Amino acid sequence: MNLRCFFLSILMSVGALSGESAESAADLTHQSVDGVPFAFIGAAPARPTPTLFLFAADRGTTLSDPNFCRGARRLRQDAGFFVVSIDMPVHGDDVRPGEKAGLPGWAQRISRNEDVVAPFVQRVSKVLDHLIRTGLTDPKRVALFGISRGGFMSLQVMAAEPRISAAITLSPVTHLADLSEFADLGQNALVQSTALVNLAPALAGRPIWISIGNRDRRVNTDRCIAFTRAVVAATPADLKLAPLHLHIMPTDNHRQTDQAHEQAAAWLLTQLAPR
Repeated sequence: MNLRCFFLSILMSVGALSGESAESAADLTHQSVDGVPFAFIGAAPARPTPTLFLFAADRGTTLSDPNFCRGARRLRQDAGFFVVSIDMPVHGDDVRPGEKAGLPGWAQRISRNEDVVAPFVQRVSKVLDHLIRTGLTDPKRVALFGISRGGFMSLQVMAAEPRISAAITLSPVTHLADLSEFADLGQNALVQSTALVNLAPALAGRPIWISIGNRDRRVNTDRCIAFTRAVVAATPADLKLAPLHLHIMPTDNHRQTDQAHEQAAAWLLTQLAPR
């Protein structure tokens, strides 16, 4: 399928794919490497393949909930991508006894001065090492796709991992201090140090696609815009175009437009197409 046909098919499939993804939990393969559980859709590829890491919640929900995986599954179905996920911090197997799952658990750990970012980045790198070493992943075509808190972690990974070719984030958290779960931790050193604006130099000049609602009160649209401006400002002057795409869309608070997944997937295909 050529690029033109792929773009047309991807934009026409919003409704049909939602039903397909809702029944997809049974088609996941779960494995572990160096103590890091990970999952992928379907069978392992027979040769090194363009690979997409998808981050949103626990790995099973991320790869099966159509609110999270619609664009990723379309990339797998129409372009042969290998789609992988690991548990976000304090989700799935990463929840410890006595912890609240999800963002409240992040806040619990950070209140104890425990970093939630660096260990996650290390886990992703371990899985990526394994996928490349075993011949499943094409090391020159690795991308990230993160939603909300997953977008926050995607860009943390990208900043630390030179092997990442491109990243997509939908409604990304850009500063933990904007979240209600961190209302009492706004001045915490870890909260301040993990703000995405601090990563602007490491992300400058790298292909990033962001979509956010124009009044996202949950993650703060203005903060997201300021982050993107910092990345563009840090882009080297000799790079004619700063390859950061920011789409500000009319949505109801912390939501995405119906087309966001498909538009992001179409953009990613152009970034990872064979040269």
